[in-house]
Amino acid sequence: MYKASDVKDLRERTGAGMLDCKKALEACNGDIEKSIDWLREKGISKAAKKSGRVAAEGLCEVKTSGNKAVIIEVNSETDFVAQNEEFTSFVEYLATITLNNDFKSIDEVLNFKDGEETINDKLISKIAKIGEKIDFRRFHKLEKNDNEVFGAYNHMGGKIGALVVLANTTEEVAKDVAMHIAAMNPTAITRDEVPNELVERESKVIKEQVMQEGKPEDIAEKMVTGRLNKFYKEVCLEEQQFIKDNSLSVKQYVENAGGKIVSMVRFAVGEGIEKEEEDFAQEVMNQIKG
Repeated sequence: MYKASDVKDLRERTGAGMLDCKKALEACNGDIEKSIDWLREKGISKAAKKSGRVAAEGLCEVKTSGNKAVIIEVNSETDFVAQNEEFTSFVEYLATITLNNDFKSIDEVLNFKDGEETINDKLISKIAKIGEKIDFRRFHKLEKNDNEVFGAYNHMGGKIGALVVLANTTEEVAKDVAMHIAAMNPTAITRDEVPNELVERESKVIKEQVMQEGKPEDIAEKMVTGRLNKFYKEVCLEEQQFIKDNSLSVKQYVENAGGKIVSMVRFAVGEGIEKEEEDFAQEVMNQIKG
């Protein structure tokens, strides 16, 4: 029904004990995501937020020019390579190419001819030189109007990138908000933008938590609304406490500066990617053998 590796994965993602993880997997027919919810509903999970942890190496890069901006993620197999000047300069190059051209997909970028070679040719050459797989995973472009400003921020040496557009305020305020986005990882700007499936999933978990506390179902239904408000304050950018002044929400901070939040995007290196575990000493030896 489930493998030993599933128990290990569930323990790492929730902080729950081995026995509880086994019970959860048995109750959920080996489904990892349902098992996470089961543990949360029972009040067992200590760290469900770890489910989005970074699981691959590489860098994010954010670049702006005029009324255009781009954020990209490029992955490598090891952090050793991600810090290599050969890799970092290539990431910078990819960001510049993507910013300066009207690409709609990664394939369009890779097939673009710059000089005598396509970007894919250059990527293959870089892989051969560095001796490790490199993957141009994703990019997102934003445009602004003349009355708007970009806020761009790279956190932890490029492990997290954030880009935001604000209207009718300063670049300094926009950078503050970009730093906040990098640190606090909002899901959406407003409640209306939070995906329905995420709200439904959270509502189900909250209802089960309340019923586990012994409340009847009709009371549990009413309590869901109150606890959902707390959930929204955690995931909506406008409602989060501003990291530089927790007496203000981000919306209040921006509005006090005469501005309005228009759009945002945040990348974290490796989010959603399974990473193979590797011994550090072996990683170093692999680089030496290169």
